[in-house]
Amino acid sequence: MTGRLYGVGLGPGDPELVTVRAARLIEGADVIAYHAARHGRSIARSVAEPYLRAGQIEEALIYPVTTETTDHPGGYQGAIDEFYAAAAERLAAHLDAGRDVVVLAEGDPFFYGSYMHMHKRLAHRYPAEVVPGVTSVSAAAAVLGRPLVERDEVLTVLPGTLPADELAARLAATDSAAVMKLGRTFAGVREALERAGRLDEAFYVERATMAAERRGRLADVDPATVPYFSLALLPSRAGLPEPPAAAAAPGRGGVTVVGLGPAGREWLTPEAQAALAEADDLVGYGPYLDRVAPNPRQRRHASDNRVEAERAAFALDLALRGRRVAVVSAGDPGVFAMAAAVLEVAEDPQWKDVSVRVLPGLTAAQAVASRVGAPLGHDFCVLSLSDRLKPWEVIERRLAAAAAADFVIAIYNPASRSRTAQLVRAREVLLEHRDPATPVVIGRDVGGSGESVRVTTLAELDPSGVDMRCLLIVGSSQTRSNGTTVWTPRTYPAL
Repeated sequence: MTGRLYGVGLGPGDPELVTVRAARLIEGADVIAYHAARHGRSIARSVAEPYLRAGQIEEALIYPVTTETTDHPGGYQGAIDEFYAAAAERLAAHLDAGRDVVVLAEGDPFFYGSYMHMHKRLAHRYPAEVVPGVTSVSAAAAVLGRPLVERDEVLTVLPGTLPADELAARLAATDSAAVMKLGRTFAGVREALERAGRLDEAFYVERATMAAERRGRLADVDPATVPYFSLALLPSRAGLPEPPAAAAAPGRGGVTVVGLGPAGREWLTPEAQAALAEADDLVGYGPYLDRVAPNPRQRRHASDNRVEAERAAFALDLALRGRRVAVVSAGDPGVFAMAAAVLEVAEDPQWKDVSVRVLPGLTAAQAVASRVGAPLGHDFCVLSLSDRLKPWEVIERRLAAAAAADFVIAIYNPASRSRTAQLVRAREVLLEHRDPATPVVIGRDVGGSGESVRVTTLAELDPSGVDMRCLLIVGSSQTRSNGTTVWTPRTYPAL
């Protein structure tokens, strides 16, 4: 018996808007498939992540091209058709083996979705079911607080890729409209709205229901800031009163980046606790926000761990509108965390009037060190093995330099499900400069319910036992250990 194919709509972006049926199918599936651009990140997967379970097979369907040119003999369409055919056969192999396959789709699978290309190629060969999702159009109307259509009004959905003349004609002839696929088409869509005499009615919504959501009058939007994941909306002409602005005293807004420390409230500084208590909005990665006790007066905006820039822009935009925003960050926000992301994004002139301050927190390195004694008792450096934002060649060169200089080294982001080779290579580099008996401390979830701390040596370090929640401290030539306590003397021998 073959497996079943499911095209599962995830809704507009908020994981809480995934339907009960969609969540059940995602959790139960043998295979989870999702489309992604060549950078490998998938919005669909990030929305579905709370419903995934360990052991599922994942099929990342990576587009060979998106908007760029290609040397494929069939041109852009030839490259895409070949990709869809190959992707369908990859899924067919699982279906033939009796595995159920869920193909994740942002919004609704049959509403400008990539799933339909799998459906057309596979639904006549295997049992198939499509699970609808909340569309971005419905989400945009909801976040704007404006009806799409009323009574006998007509709603028209248009792709922004249409010629400006045709767009203008269709926009002039309808009551309400949603224009999809903005990004590079935004200037043409704006022109069409203006020619249709509808620009003053048009709203812009970006990433509706997500942490980086942005909305406002379309005429006020800078075309250079518009991503593909946005739309233009002409809501019902029946009209509603202008929704009231969020209550906030003019000029009082600002962003405070707060370090939560490595775990619970007992690791928070009084200064950080005060900033969290005073905030109108809390912004951050979901699991970090969960560490902060709920307060019904505050709005909480959780997001995925890989959208730091979008999260920073969202927080700055809230502050620009007068909100007091706390951006939460684990450990110290200035150490591989949100402080740099917020300050980098805040360089944009649109946020020049927003104040940003950073409150320190206890780092993971300090927390792990405290559990075994004082391995950071002399000169040390801090390195991240994540090559998501910097090339591995740079990491390896810095690691070798730190090892040669005989620093104690605190290693962040040592491994993850998709990064298993980096720590293996890092250990090889370290052994070129360090004695195999060099003490190594492996701390995991220090301060949390899953805390474990282990002392080993560089020779006996097993990379397979290390994951993203771990921090490693590799001793210098002077670091001492009795198997449970580790310390580095404050003096260093003369050369």
